Order: sequence, then C-alpha cells, then structure tokens
Amino acid sequence: MVLEEMECDSVYEPHITEEHVESYYGKVHCIMMGTPKTNHPVILTFHDVGLNYKSCFESLFKHEDMREIIRHFPICHVEAPGQQEGAKTLHTGHTYPTMDQLSEVIPAVIKHFGLPRVIGVGVGAGAYILAKFALNHPDMVDGLVLININPSAEGLIDSVTSKITEWTHTLPDTLISHLFGNVEILNNHDLIATYRHLITTTMDEYNVSEFLHSYNHRHPLEVERPIPGGNINARTLKCSTLLVVGDNSPAVEAVVDCNSKLDPTKTTLLKMADCGGLPQADQPAKVIEAIKYFIQGLGYLSSASMTRLGSRTTSFSSIDGSRSRAHANELQRGRTYSHSAEDKHGPSHASTMEHTS
Repeated sequence: MVLEEMECDSVYEPHITEEHVESYYGKVHCIMMGTPKTNHPVILTFHDVGLNYKSCFESLFKHEDMREIIRHFPICHVEAPGQQEGAKTLHTGHTYPTMDQLSEVIPAVIKHFGLPRVIGVGVGAGAYILAKFALNHPDMVDGLVLININPSAEGLIDSVTSKITEWTHTLPDTLISHLFGNVEILNNHDLIATYRHLITTTMDEYNVSEFLHSYNHRHPLEVERPIPGGNINARTLKCSTLLVVGDNSPAVEAVVDCNSKLDPTKTTLLKMADCGGLPQADQPAKVIEAIKYFIQGLGYLSSASMTRLGSRTTSFSSIDGSRSRAHANELQRGRTYSHSAEDKHGPSHASTMEHTS
C-alpha cells in the first residue's frame, strides 16, 4: 500500500494523548500522537537507559523533515516504568521488569491503543527491547529501525567493569559513558553538560538505576544469520531492519556484530561518519532521510514525496524520482551505507555504499 502525499503543506499538528497503560509487568507511560488507522502501521518508539521519550527522540520527531512522516503515520512513544519526566520513585520492594519482560509490555500497548501493526524505532536498551518483541511477535511488526543495538549479554569482563564503575562513578557518569563515546565526552562539553542536566533534573535516580540494572543483566538475543542451503530456519528477525550507529559511538562494535547475525537480505547497516553516540540527535536530518527510504521500501510513502526529499537532502541527492523506489528496495538488501563527514556539512556529496559480508 502506498500513501499519497497530502496536498496541503501546512504544518500538521496531530492529536496527542498521554496514558499509563497497564500490563502484566506494571504500568508504562505512553504518548500517542495521531489516530491509529485500520490496516495501517504505527511508528512505535522505545528509548535508551538514562533517557525518556523527550530526551531521546525530540530532536528527531520535531525536525522539520519529519513532518511528512508524522502526517502519514501515528506515533506511539513508550517509556519504561518510572522513566518518564517527573516520575515518582518506585516503591520499595518493587521488582523491576527484566528486558525480556519489558519486551512483553509492547503487546499490551498495541492492544490498548488498537494498533494493527508497528514500525519500531528503538535506541540502545529500547532497540534491544523492540528486537526481542519482534522475535517473539513477528506478526505484529512491519519493520525495525534499531539505533545502537547490542544483541549480546554483558560478558564477564563487562560485568566486572560495570561493578568497578558503580563503585567509582556516579550514576550520571555511568550513563554518559553508555550514551556517548570518548571523543564527544572529551570535546563536546556543551552536549555532555546538556544531557547530564537532563539526567539529573528530569529523571528519578533510583528508577533509572533499576532500568540500567535490568539492561546490564539482559540475555543475548540469540539470533543467527540464515545460511542458504544450511540453517535456513535460524532464529532471526523476520522483518526488514535498519541498523544505525555513529562511528564515534561506544556501540559501534556491537551494532556491527548484530548486523553479522541478521538476514542480509532484510538488513541494512547505516554507519554514520563524524557522528556520535546519539545519531538521531546529532544528525537528525540524515537519520530521517534513511528512515524515509526505509519506509518507502516497506511499501509506504509515494515516490512524489521522495523526489522532493531527494532535492533538498544530501546523501541520496543522486537518486531521482524515477529511481527512488528502486533505491528504497535496494536499501533492504544487506548493504552498508556510510555518510561522509563532508556530507554532513554540504549538499554536494553523495553517500558511498559497500556490500557487507
């Protein structure tokens, strides 16, 4: 199904509702933007540890280039228990859900809002949760955009390092090291100060530490790349998946590892040059551009709207309207896209592409 672009270019303001959705593992705070439609997917987001939907996704969804997507797709932001802005401290004795349990909260959200299917957009812990959900409920998912996903469990060395970090660092320091790479921490003091302020002033420290503990004790996703003529029934993501990571992110190796474990015919790795730990905040226009092509590859958004996209963005500027659908389909075939540093700053540079193994 192709969604035609609306004639009106005026700013679309979706109806917004906030609700606490009850699930078997407790209540989760959800923000619904727009009205779900029958047989039409909703974009569902899940944030990383140390962030909530605002600090994780506001730069992305308030960007002017996202307006086209918001006109066509309702958005459902899901926040882990106790992670929303101004949340009260979880009561003593509360058992925080595991990552596996948090993934089973998503079906309750889908049922509550009457969502037919979703396109998941997750970052870090949220990416893991959505991937786990898609593995267990493939019939509910059209596609996934996974930023900074780590498919592995915390190893012994990582566990020891985490313990030492707990003894020697404050919670905000630990979260900053999780979210950002050394280059950003050492050189982008304003950015780090901004996120440190958000962590310390808008979120409950105890609640965040519980979510972090849950993430640090996650199980591996246990996905395996299908091999033609071999294990074609390997456990893997069945939907089209876009993996995104900045080249200065602490999650680079984990994302590349995840890419090696997924079906190359349905997976694309976007590694963004000159980009830090939060691509959706650092280079939102580039991430939105990739998401638009990804969504078009799923059969949504018209070629007319993509032609206009190509005329005002940079990395796919060489793709004209007649070829945009073919390019969007190509995006599904296990390729790696790497934006150059020059591409970030100027409109005359095209992206480079190389085949992944």
